[in-house]
Amino acid sequence: MKDQTEFKMRTYYARLPKVELHRHLEGSLRVESLTEIARANGITLPLRPSLKALIQVQPDDPHTFTSFLSKFQTLRMFYLSSQIISRLTFEVIQDAAVDRVRYLELHFTPAALSQIKNFRMADVMDWVCVSAWQASQANGIAVRLIASINRHEDPDLARQVVELAISRKSNGIAGIDLAGNESEYSAEPFREILQKAKKNGLSLTVHAGEWGGAENVRHAIEELGADRIGHGVRVLEDAQVTALARQRGVVFEVCPTSNYQTGVVPEISQHPLKHMLEAGLKVTINTDDPGISNITLSHEYEVASTQLGLSRKQLIQTIHTAAEASFQPPADRKALLERLQKEIQAI
Repeated sequence: MKDQTEFKMRTYYARLPKVELHRHLEGSLRVESLTEIARANGITLPLRPSLKALIQVQPDDPHTFTSFLSKFQTLRMFYLSSQIISRLTFEVIQDAAVDRVRYLELHFTPAALSQIKNFRMADVMDWVCVSAWQASQANGIAVRLIASINRHEDPDLARQVVELAISRKSNGIAGIDLAGNESEYSAEPFREILQKAKKNGLSLTVHAGEWGGAENVRHAIEELGADRIGHGVRVLEDAQVTALARQRGVVFEVCPTSNYQTGVVPEISQHPLKHMLEAGLKVTINTDDPGISNITLSHEYEVASTQLGLSRKQLIQTIHTAAEASFQPPADRKALLERLQKEIQAI
């Protein structure tokens, strides 16, 4: 009986229509595709048991930022051509659609995709934009792109990305994401750059309160003008910052499994997702890097429900919150919400 109940609930999570606001292109790649690309292009990898061990979190991997981020060092070896970058973009979106994600905001880092072959970032951004549109049309999923910049990199590089993103708003780029090492690098050098992005019609999400404390969340809201916060799970460490986020209606893009695998929380059962909801914060559930974590958004919904204690009503609330917080025009948000409500009622 227990097995039947678990199967029914797993089927329920899989059938739910989903919205994802925080998924990184570079951390969402298929092992099978990368294996094929490595063989076809003669990519020489370090001596390890398998490619999978290099690019996915393994059971014996330490739960640290260093271990998790090391996967990206291997992944950067694969961006060898426009065809490969376009293929990987298409597949990431296709995988989301298979998991019944109805709307996806895909974060991508132009500097990372450009690095190994010294591609022009303008070209890389165009390849991603075109492939994302093709994948959207082919798979029946609405997609908007968010160009990521890293606070541990040169602000001049970020300035270039923002300029290129502004000129590509009509090609699907809806926002800018400030990511990177928040524990050692201030976001302050990027303030003017991010203000320019917002003045020119791009929305802003900022990784904060993941590696650093609640003060980084406050800075992102008050000083940078963040529309949403990536992760933000340490916001509850400061009651004043929690109140600020609640009053401003700032939306949090929470990624439970990622937070566990990077050591932000010592046990998945100790993740503060439910406490954030109970504090009156607007919370969404996301995968972050599903290829590295070897998960789906359905899996994260199951974790939130079975391990973190979210009720079915609270889970559906996070889906509605994500739709309402999406970086798209009001008419499109309304249409998305109506579609979600119809599909949820039909389950």
